[in-house]
Amino acid sequence: MKKKELEQIWREVLELLESEMTKTAFETWVVPLKPINVDQENDKFIFAADGEMAKSILENRYHQTINSCLSQILPKPYKAVFLLAEDIDGKTEEQQYTPYTDELDLNPKYIFSTFVVGKNNQFAHAASLAVANNPSNAHNPLFLYGDAGLGKTHLMHAIGHSIRKNSPNLKVLYVSSEMFTNELIKAIRENRQMEFKNKYRSIDVFMLDDVQFIEGKDSTQEELFHTFNTLFQANKQIIFTSDKPPSKMKGLEERLTSRFGMGLVADIQPPDYETRVAILTKKAEVDEVYLTDNVLEVIHIIAEKIPSNIRELEGAFNRIIAYANLSNAKISKDLAYQVLQDVFVSKEKEITPDLIKRQVAKHFNVKLADFDSAKRSRNIAYPRQIAMYLCREMTALSLPKIGELFGGRDHTTVLHGCEKIAKDLAADASGSSELQTTIEALKNELKQP
Repeated sequence: MKKKELEQIWREVLELLESEMTKTAFETWVVPLKPINVDQENDKFIFAADGEMAKSILENRYHQTINSCLSQILPKPYKAVFLLAEDIDGKTEEQQYTPYTDELDLNPKYIFSTFVVGKNNQFAHAASLAVANNPSNAHNPLFLYGDAGLGKTHLMHAIGHSIRKNSPNLKVLYVSSEMFTNELIKAIRENRQMEFKNKYRSIDVFMLDDVQFIEGKDSTQEELFHTFNTLFQANKQIIFTSDKPPSKMKGLEERLTSRFGMGLVADIQPPDYETRVAILTKKAEVDEVYLTDNVLEVIHIIAEKIPSNIRELEGAFNRIIAYANLSNAKISKDLAYQVLQDVFVSKEKEITPDLIKRQVAKHFNVKLADFDSAKRSRNIAYPRQIAMYLCREMTALSLPKIGELFGGRDHTTVLHGCEKIAKDLAADASGSSELQTTIEALKNELKQP
């Protein structure tokens, strides 16, 4: 397996592991791991561990977690094997200082044409396109934020690919904040800070992924501050991604917070049901999976069961395709439930506003779009109020947030609707009214796996 392919796989596994472990454990034991090789014949993924203690802790505490995440990315299960650097023939990458190279560490699949645009990411997508088409002159810096697995890195890589294609003379550098920090530490340890500064301050486009990881790291923040100033003053394009907006980043110096927000800050929200279906349909087309009725049914099932994380969404689809290919089975609803039983069980109690709206719309035979419209006829308004009521009862969303999800309505409108339904329910203490029966039926339907 080629080095860049190996590193790309490991980056995707790292993204999964980050959500499965505590921040301290992840940064202490997993981030320092170096992928060395994949033994495809014996199904082993080989790592270089950072010392005896790290090797022991990884083998005893996190071995199964890493194996599980590997299996979600790779087409078949692999077993993680941890070796010490001295046990590996030749020098590992960590033992060598890598200077700047024109080769980009970008995922070839992360391009604009494979990014599905929906209401949740329209603004971020438009901003990214503007930067890609006119770097340093559109939005500088560009700061993309949102929860893990929503497409921030995809957009960042797409910008890099586009700039590299349209302006091959520009030096484009993509790096994660962990890599930036680790390289800085190594440069300090080896007294090669000048090489580090020259590398990062002589580029045209600087892309730093997951910048939230520099919180609390004073030396990294100091170096990033000066790198930012040098590049910005030279009119070079800077792009950041994070899981939170600059204003919510704790343990970050004020001077950096202000610089992160001095350009354009764009958020990415979880995709709605229709966008999730579009994402999986696009993935099937890219992977050359024929869209039979069974495949489309499976796509709709996954889109309904996994409501928030695109990476989990695509990972679930990958597992089904891989299982079908390896076992020579046909893709079907039954196969989906068999292969993704663990995923669906973990998601069965996760009730989202999108799920509530669709269930209520189906129950009352109204269009989903009517909930966001200005229509006030009783056959639309009453189901809308019931949906708002259930959102307040069954999720942790605030009234203003619920209002946003129903066509941008004011929180007082949401409160009025919720209070009306609660009052109508209380008017019949026996629990035998049609409304009582409807509410209970909807709650039961929503709680079903």
